[in-house]
Amino acid sequence: MKLRITLLTALLAVGAFAADVTGKWSAEVPGRGGQARTQTIDLKADGATLTGSIGMGDNSTAITDGKVDGDTVSFKVVREMNGNTIKSSYVGTVAGDEIKFKMSVEGRDGPAREFTAKRAK
Repeated sequence: MKLRITLLTALLAVGAFAADVTGKWSAEVPGRGGQARTQTIDLKADGATLTGSIGMGDNSTAITDGKVDGDTVSFKVVREMNGNTIKSSYVGTVAGDEIKFKMSVEGRDGPAREFTAKRAK
C-alpha cells in the first residue's frame, strides 16, 4: 500500500511540472527558398496527452501522437498534397510563452527546420 501511495505521489508531482502549452501559438516557419510562412498552432494538454491542430490561413490539420513530457512537447502531422502523403514530426521545448520547435519530414534528407512559436495574446 505504501508503494502505491508513493508511486501516485510521484506521478502527480511529474504532472505538476508539465509545461502549460494549452492555447494558441503563432510561428514564422521557414519554407522552400527561405520564405517564411505564418503557422497557427492550437494546443490542448490533458496531463501528458496533447491534442490540437496546426495550419496556415483557413487550412488546418489535426495533430496526432501528441505528448507533453516536462518542458518537451511532441506531435505528428499527416497531410495529403497532390496525391502524396507527407508525414511531419514536431519536437519542441517550452520556455514561458515560447516553444522552440524542430520539424522533420519523413523520407526527406537534410536538417530539421527550426522555428519558434509564440503564445498568442
